[in-house]
Amino acid sequence: MDGEDERTFPTVPESSGDDDDDVIVPETSGHAPRSRADTDNAREGAIQPASTDSNGDATAGDSCSPSTCTCGEKTQEKTVATDGAGVANVDEMGELGDLEFTEPAEGISQDVDNGAPDERVGVPDGVDLETPEYSIRSEMNNIDTPDDKTWFMELDEAVIDDGRCIQCGTCVAACPSDSIGIGDDGKPELVKMCTGCSLCWDFCPRGGLRYERQWKITGGDDNVKGAGDPITEFSARVDEDWTKDAQDGGVVTTVLSHLLEAGEIDGALVATESEEEPWKAESYLATSHEDLIENAGTIYNQTMALGNLNLDQWEHKLPDKPFDDISLALVGTPCEIEGIRALQDFEWDYQAQNEGVRAIDYTIALMCTKNFNYYSLMGEQLEDQRGISLDEVGKMDVLHGKLMVYDNDGEMILDEDIENFHDAALKGCDECADFTGFCADLTVGSVGSSDEYSSVIVRTEQGMKAWDITEPDLDYHDLEDKSAVGKLQGWDKKKAFESLERPFDPDAPRFIDYTDHAENYGTTLNPHDEGH
Repeated sequence: MDGEDERTFPTVPESSGDDDDDVIVPETSGHAPRSRADTDNAREGAIQPASTDSNGDATAGDSCSPSTCTCGEKTQEKTVATDGAGVANVDEMGELGDLEFTEPAEGISQDVDNGAPDERVGVPDGVDLETPEYSIRSEMNNIDTPDDKTWFMELDEAVIDDGRCIQCGTCVAACPSDSIGIGDDGKPELVKMCTGCSLCWDFCPRGGLRYERQWKITGGDDNVKGAGDPITEFSARVDEDWTKDAQDGGVVTTVLSHLLEAGEIDGALVATESEEEPWKAESYLATSHEDLIENAGTIYNQTMALGNLNLDQWEHKLPDKPFDDISLALVGTPCEIEGIRALQDFEWDYQAQNEGVRAIDYTIALMCTKNFNYYSLMGEQLEDQRGISLDEVGKMDVLHGKLMVYDNDGEMILDEDIENFHDAALKGCDECADFTGFCADLTVGSVGSSDEYSSVIVRTEQGMKAWDITEPDLDYHDLEDKSAVGKLQGWDKKKAFESLERPFDPDAPRFIDYTDHAENYGTTLNPHDEGH
């Protein structure tokens, strides 16, 4: 009809009159077959060849198309021939095919394509996609950072990225979720999700730990002025052949050896020289006198000692007994001793490091004005600028404001003002007022004693116990020059007061809120939302 669409509608073919030749039309009762047999029967009934006349010509198929087919033939043809996405694991006839399963990985994240877990796939050529900054969290979800949480990102912003990290490893030991590891550069780094517990910030001696308050907690009100309030002080040495490789009088090695022999400790966490890089310090658990002698001497870069308190890594060297019964000594810089003392004051769990934290029963601090970045000091300053091969260095010492380097035969090859190496020093050391290790059981160094003697400050009853065990095998007398120790401690404090951006207050709370730190140092608040 004019004005109307001319459409072809499906119709039921007319019967030829012979009952046997009638076209079979599928029933359309509105109910789907309810079994596989019913489905197959319906399919067989629907798919019948078109009727033919006496000449063999089709009577209903020539004008039949998939869109208008009522005989079933073209409909089935369309279903079979059509390409494209279908139901997974199902063929064109609706049959379920074979399934393949990937066995789940055990102990690691699943890797289904052998690619990097952070690799983007299917990125068009020429398109550069960047991972959104953490601020996308608040932009998309309108989620504000909780005020009562301090994250590793704050520590990173205020200490590590700011160049103030002293590489003590306290943050690694403090983390209750093992989310902090040690990077290739020797500094702390986040290795999995941070929970915002704040412990890494709280215990960092350059972050939330008010280290001068820790002095008073450890040693009492008199442990702040001068060089502190020691029990007694000596100049001591060991008169044995092996001391030629030791630092000064070899006292630290001897004390540890006697503690081992007396069964007071099962091992001592000390520094050793890396097998790959000369004069690079690494943490090492010494469990015998021979171990200690082999690793005698001082290496002037940090080991992240408190980041190596997971006893599992030392299990092969420890006696076969529960970790709760293990006893260790720790030799470290004053900041490392501050960190371990603070951690031990609280009954929190520190996950993998916890048993190691609790195992430290003796602490020995090495007198320290500053420490150095290994690559800056040994690589740039000594090798590149002064042409000293690290293979020929036999000993190093910092004394009387000088950096002294000796060759393997004991001959001095460098004697230079320590200030000339300021650029290689750790920036955070400038803020430290603890030259003599106020929190340690024993403090040992060279200042205040003549050559080949070590100055020994006994600060606690535990330190006195270690001294009494060792004293019979020592050549010792009263500390030769107490004023030298006091003067250098005073100089160290003066420099720290000039460098600290916050007030130096031994009576203030032990922990510094991040907001207070940010106010003094100008650090960004909530770096999460600032695209850190």
